[in-house]
Amino acid sequence: MFEFIRTHQRLMQIFLAIIIVPSFAFVGIGSYKSFGDDASTIAKIDGKPLTQQEFDNAVRNQLDNYRQRMGAQFDQKMFDTPEFKQNVLDQLIAQRAIAAEVGHSHLSIGDAQLQKAIMDMFGGPANFDKERYIAILAAQGLRPEQNDARMRQELALQQLAIAVEGTGFAPRTVAKTLSDIAAQERDVQELLLPVADFVPQVKVTDEMVKAFYDKNSKFFEVPEQAKIEYVVLNNDAVAAQVSVTDAEVSDYYSKNVAQFTTPETRRASHILITLKKGASAADTAAAKAKAEAIVAELRKTPGDFAKVAKAKSEDPGSAEQGGDLGVIEKGVLVAPVENAIAKLKLGEISDPVQSDFGFHVLTVTELKPAVVKPLDVVKADVTDLLKKQKAAKKYSEMAEAFTNTVYEQSDSLKPVADKLGLKIETASNVSRNPSPAPGAAAYNNAKFLTALFSNDSISSKRNTEAVETAPSTLVSGRIVEFKPASKRPLAEVDAQIRQRVTMEEAAKLAVKAGEEKLAAFKKSGDATGFGAAKLVSRQKPEGINGLAMQSIMKADTSKLPAYVGVDLPGMGYGLYRIDKVQQPAAADEAERKSQAEQIGNVIAQQEMAQYIEFLKQKAKVKILKPITTTTVTEVK
Repeated sequence: MFEFIRTHQRLMQIFLAIIIVPSFAFVGIGSYKSFGDDASTIAKIDGKPLTQQEFDNAVRNQLDNYRQRMGAQFDQKMFDTPEFKQNVLDQLIAQRAIAAEVGHSHLSIGDAQLQKAIMDMFGGPANFDKERYIAILAAQGLRPEQNDARMRQELALQQLAIAVEGTGFAPRTVAKTLSDIAAQERDVQELLLPVADFVPQVKVTDEMVKAFYDKNSKFFEVPEQAKIEYVVLNNDAVAAQVSVTDAEVSDYYSKNVAQFTTPETRRASHILITLKKGASAADTAAAKAKAEAIVAELRKTPGDFAKVAKAKSEDPGSAEQGGDLGVIEKGVLVAPVENAIAKLKLGEISDPVQSDFGFHVLTVTELKPAVVKPLDVVKADVTDLLKKQKAAKKYSEMAEAFTNTVYEQSDSLKPVADKLGLKIETASNVSRNPSPAPGAAAYNNAKFLTALFSNDSISSKRNTEAVETAPSTLVSGRIVEFKPASKRPLAEVDAQIRQRVTMEEAAKLAVKAGEEKLAAFKKSGDATGFGAAKLVSRQKPEGINGLAMQSIMKADTSKLPAYVGVDLPGMGYGLYRIDKVQQPAAADEAERKSQAEQIGNVIAQQEMAQYIEFLKQKAKVKILKPITTTTVTEVK
């Protein structure tokens, strides 16, 4: 790993810009101005609108991605910033500008390239499953033709990006210079002044404790909390009140037996005698006669079908596989061939079948008849399905009663619980901020908690309105006990503050003592008190603190010995004596090659960024109005 690039990205970008990156006129997007477009349009790229809804969808997708990646650590407030929204807008503009260039340049993706990309999604042609592919698309609300169009555009965008980024390379002199900087070694001695050594010198007074308490009051805040009651109406609660009879199960099964039937599957092979379109009657007769001869031969020895196919079939795609066409899926083969296969018995040899490709000799090599699952096997599934159907219908009826009852009898949840057969749940230490933990309770919803902690709800302790916290899920609750936000008393946190102030004061003493020693060492050049010398580099810090390593490797070594002092938060103060600077005796060529590739990648990314800025200018990007500051909090 090229550690220098990772930890000194800003330095490297400046260095590269000075040496090899040509000047480039970046696009300046003008001041916000209305051009008479629709009120929902926030920008125009290549004359096409970018709407507020599209921007909101992009924000939502970004948040969903972060939520999946961060899990319990996700906090939406982290992203409720102008910088986050601007970054989303910049990405959308860049995507639209690139797409516009793809269109203007008439970049296209051929059918073969598209087919390969789709097959690669399944690990290659051998693993491709058409039914599974269609099912995956359907789950995303897409049809195959829609996905084809989307993939063609994505592949064209990739093609353009690869073409631009492919121009990035690292000149040898630049790669060597950066590699030398990364590999440079320094002979270093260390002298640590631990903060613990200065603790005995610290005397913490009551005044110091009080000053810290007053200055840092937020550390000692106890957030508002409430004990609550709540009821939940959802499909599970409704389903518990729904029953299904055996007669209903039997009736559904008899009317929908196709759902429980595994259809017949056939595997087939063929031998093709090709015939050109528009062939003469004589050529057609000759091809048919050749196919008929093969039929006569195979009906004598049907077991030789694969052998004959390899020798005589003129279909290059299947001949080597003994004519195998695989399991036949509806609509994959031309109609005459598919219809003929459907009529054959296992092992039967067909008469010649003519299609646009020529004459086919067919046989079925594997036949699995349709299988109907008996009612006893699927009874539980049918029962569950009917319960869900009944529950969905009943839910809409109960939802209206739920909403009306919690509103009309708002001083208690008991009436709605008794009327609809629901359970009153309780929870303590509830705050107005939802917990990010997965699998939290139904009340852990921002919209519900906002209603619960409204001023009216806190003061009157009445029911909240029925709040939809998820699809087919209504929640209503009330506050039973409320504790407003408070501050822990000084006496309760006195010991904690004294410990904190002690360490802060000890750290200041360590820094003061360290700076005095540093000044003295710089004058004397002395090494008294320092530890044994270590040969360190950016890749091999040899146990030296990372913060100290940055200062050591940046230190001016034009005059040796050189001294560096570093404040190490929570640890104390470190003094470092640099006695020697050298390059490794032998360069690791593999490492240098890897570093050159990484530099090339950085350059390629810079060139792509500059190209995108050029495309923005070409697309005449216009910002019509500022993005709203409430977008992130509005997107749920």
